[in-house]
Amino acid sequence: MKSARFFAVSLVLAPLAQAPAFAQVAPVPGSQAEVYWDEDDFKASQDALKKAHGGAATLFVLADRFEYQSGDGSPALLLEGQGWWGTDESRLWIKSMIDYDLDAGTFEEAEVQALWSRPVTRYFDVQAGLRHDFEPGPSRTYAVLGVQGLAPYWFEVGGAVFLSEEGDLSARVEAQYEFRFTQRLILQPRTELNFAAEDVPELETGAGLSTAEVGLRLRYEADRQFAPYIGVNWKASTGDTADYARARSEDTETLSFVTGIRLWF
Repeated sequence: MKSARFFAVSLVLAPLAQAPAFAQVAPVPGSQAEVYWDEDDFKASQDALKKAHGGAATLFVLADRFEYQSGDGSPALLLEGQGWWGTDESRLWIKSMIDYDLDAGTFEEAEVQALWSRPVTRYFDVQAGLRHDFEPGPSRTYAVLGVQGLAPYWFEVGGAVFLSEEGDLSARVEAQYEFRFTQRLILQPRTELNFAAEDVPELETGAGLSTAEVGLRLRYEADRQFAPYIGVNWKASTGDTADYARARSEDTETLSFVTGIRLWF
């Protein structure tokens, strides 16, 4: 009986032992679909697939902070937003920030950026373009080069360097995170740091770290596109920039309570 079983197993294994290894089989280049489809029809189907999955031009607009600030200093209205139009591979970004002093009835800050964006990794885009500051005066235009994306552990980060028409070099770093208590209740810490490579007396900006801002906002997404929030925001001038503020009899640090809405479409 044992001899019969050994003979049967040998008959099964013998052809396998003589078969070539899988690694020795040369792969067929290209897609197998190309063998059966007309070349033009196949390309048309591939283009349609690409358009349906990231190749189509889309529009996105976000008012990340639209808020009233009260507390130390004058009450203010702040609008910070951004939006893009384009595909996953190439986009036009518009970013803006407006800070309006309600007591003085003037704009403390007003800037807009127009940037072209391309992905450099799965989670980060490189951005280049122009920035124009309307306030504080005198108004200036900057060349911009930066990155924006999603860092490990889901931190949203961005950084950019700015070179003005007068040759002034500066930089900005931003980061924020979302703690989700529920699907709708979200706590969002945020920080922004601004740097200058040299003193710019006409803009009352000192070299080094010029301003630092830290905020904490709790929002409730009544609708995914509409979220009211409350929070606190701390902002400080440092170094020579703080000296300029003291010379104007202004506070170098302000702590504000904020309330606002976050919108996107």
